[in-house]
Amino acid sequence: MTGAAEPRSLDVDGEQVVRMTHCYRVAAPGLQCRTAAASEHRAPSQPPMITRRLATHPAVPVVGQGTWNMERDDPTAVTDALRLGIDLGLTHIDTAELYGRGEVERRIGTALADRRDAIYLVSKVLPQNASRRGTVSACERSLERLQTDRLDLYLLHWPGSHPLEDTVAAFEQLITQGKIAAWGVSNFDVPDLEALSAIAPASAIACNQVLYHLGVRAIEHRVLPWCRERQVPIVAYSPLGSGAFVPPRSPGGALLAKIAAEHGVEPTSVALAWLTRAPDVFAIPKATRLAHVRSNASAGDLRLTPGELAAIDAAFPLGRSHRLPTL
Repeated sequence: MTGAAEPRSLDVDGEQVVRMTHCYRVAAPGLQCRTAAASEHRAPSQPPMITRRLATHPAVPVVGQGTWNMERDDPTAVTDALRLGIDLGLTHIDTAELYGRGEVERRIGTALADRRDAIYLVSKVLPQNASRRGTVSACERSLERLQTDRLDLYLLHWPGSHPLEDTVAAFEQLITQGKIAAWGVSNFDVPDLEALSAIAPASAIACNQVLYHLGVRAIEHRVLPWCRERQVPIVAYSPLGSGAFVPPRSPGGALLAKIAAEHGVEPTSVALAWLTRAPDVFAIPKATRLAHVRSNASAGDLRLTPGELAAIDAAFPLGRSHRLPTL
């Protein structure tokens, strides 16, 4: 990094924090550091966002921006929310050809055409399109709608009827062509992951994007351990319950409010920080209200104490169901 001051090491809660001229970088196990270049668009008052390696990218923020159902929102509100999120460090943008039958990708393309190099862009192919030729064609349509020549990550939205061998071959072809940097999956249970790992090494699977929030922790039984053992990151979609967040008057809601007050954040920020407490979990909450974007961003550097983590764990029991939940 040219023009930067020499780093100075500080010790914060047992982790090394390297202070540069333009940023703070956290050097902890499983965490990767932000660079000054990635911080240029951050709001001056916003604390540094914790980032981690995801696929080929060394520094993806632990909290990003989901876009499911954004076709139902006011286009101006969508643009304002996405751009504010990027300014606050929420540069992981997740979408899919399914969302609004491509309309959400079009809106993202319009909103972020001049910010492409500042974001980590993810889209998904529908299972019915996931033949070898169909995957390539679907990706090309997504690229056109998104007004870009490449995706950072391309996912199979859920298991379908086309052979996984064909889908993986298409993904590898797209990588060779420079149209995607990496590939992964979404809504894959352990049997699906086992079938996939018989075709491609686990190291090739960038992530498994699944439903995961305080009220639905079923992935912790089987899916999360399988992925963790093989170093496949988890990306939590609908991490705040998809419009059904913890009721504030419930015991769990009261606990989240108490912890939030102690940290000067919102209860939703605490929930996101709890989900991303491990170094292999990311979260992509959707927000179109600017206040919600800001509260999501505040989770990106929130560090809960061991006591707070344990209290939340006890307040939201794991449950007995091992079945992979989906929406």
